[in-house]
Amino acid sequence: MDWKLELVPVPVTDLDKARHFYAEQLGWVVDHDTRVSAEQRIIQLTPPGSDCSIVLGVAPTPPGSIQGVHLVVDDIEAAHAALLAQGVPAGPVHHYGPEGVEEGRGGDWNSFVNFSDPDGNGWTVQERPSAG
Repeated sequence: MDWKLELVPVPVTDLDKARHFYAEQLGWVVDHDTRVSAEQRIIQLTPPGSDCSIVLGVAPTPPGSIQGVHLVVDDIEAAHAALLAQGVPAGPVHHYGPEGVEEGRGGDWNSFVNFSDPDGNGWTVQERPSAG
């Protein structure tokens, strides 16, 4: 039996502001933006190349409480440059070494960049080893 992660709820305070951040700044695909009732709107977005999506909304957890969800990329420097070019305030490329967090690339699976959405939900971008 396969168990696949398909959808991660992301609590936000302002749906339009969050939609703009994820769709316009990060370039994620808006799968749907549906008003279910006068009180409820569902916005689902998917990062390019991902099988897992997020859904924005008012959730039982406070906005900004989601931390450390990982996005995986082939090139950490290119991802970092793209985030900065799109106006996303991202931290520096870093890795974990003997002294803890150290600036610059690390070895396989050990290069990261962090950023947050406007509500403070924290994302981690991780470089995976190249195939081959």
